[in-house]
Amino acid sequence: MGAQQVREGFAELYGAEPEGVWAAPGRVNLIGEHTDYNDGFVMPFALPHTALAAVSRRTDGVLRLHSADVEGSVVELRTEDLVPESDKGWTAYPAGVVWALREAGHAVTGADVHLASTVPAGAGLSSSAALEVVVALALNDLYELGLKGWQLARLCQRAENVYVGAPVGIMDQTASACCTDGHALFLDTRDLSQKQIPFDLAAEGMRLLVVDTQVKHEHSTGEYGKRRAGCEKGAALLGVDALRDIPYGELDAALERLGDEEEVRRLVRHVVTEDARVERVVALLESGDTRAIGPVLAEGHASLRDDFRVSCPELDLVVDTALAAGALGARMTGGGFGGSAIVLAEATDVDTLTKAVEEAFAAAGFTAPRVFEAVPSPGARRIA
Repeated sequence: MGAQQVREGFAELYGAEPEGVWAAPGRVNLIGEHTDYNDGFVMPFALPHTALAAVSRRTDGVLRLHSADVEGSVVELRTEDLVPESDKGWTAYPAGVVWALREAGHAVTGADVHLASTVPAGAGLSSSAALEVVVALALNDLYELGLKGWQLARLCQRAENVYVGAPVGIMDQTASACCTDGHALFLDTRDLSQKQIPFDLAAEGMRLLVVDTQVKHEHSTGEYGKRRAGCEKGAALLGVDALRDIPYGELDAALERLGDEEEVRRLVRHVVTEDARVERVVALLESGDTRAIGPVLAEGHASLRDDFRVSCPELDLVVDTALAAGALGARMTGGGFGGSAIVLAEATDVDTLTKAVEEAFAAAGFTAPRVFEAVPSPGARRIA
């Protein structure tokens, strides 16, 4: 669905043309998983798949929401009645953004919103963040709030943490708001400093495949929260503000200090080594040794599987099958418990690898995966 279709859908629903149409992408995280809420390093890039929003302002305190992707009529809310965790449906994401903007002191007096998205939901590709960011950017433009991308990301994170009730970090919203075409975003989640790292695999004869396992995950369920609480416990036991403060060279000593806290030890080991992996990938890309990031991706998957324990049989099957079939590297991406894996491959091996994964899923009796190429794409923007 393109800008014109979303514009026409808006006009049909609300009887007038929208004031504009905006787009915000989903993301793939190249490396740096479960590090963002530990003040660590991440490296996402934006996908060509986007959430689109046709939006107009209102002055009467009414918020009307509709999605082309969800059955049902327009949902009408009042801005003054928005209360955290009062909504368990899809409307919590855009409504949460309005709540967060108003709570921060921005005079958002209502809106008519029509949404559509090509970001696969539940695939670990940040469909919810794209939904939040596209609404935030539209309201920022229409109400002339003057907020920068990183500020919109912060507000969207607050919307998801407090209004939706999902304990997510800052990466997904920042990626959607701030990524640029042809680059991966090296983000320090503590101070939100950013560096755009050129990432043009096609020019080097490579491709990055996303394999959506079709296993749906849900961030606001308990397992994600348990991992976050365990990381916070580890930081407290080690006397640091966040696990990011444990130097990689001091990891063994830190693990010793945790004694018999085996679960916490595993979580700490993953976060500290994952931060180091992000820095290794940045160094390799900046030196032009792109193929060498493959083994680092595979290391990251092993850590997420064995230490953080957020993988699942389908994700492991993608990674194991792809590596056995000659992939340069592979790992799960996103929060885990389902979702997607990424596969770094020579361009000439794409068909062979895709077939190998599809056949492995069929042999295991799993639902057929969805495989597509991930191309670093622009971040959120007005498109009409």
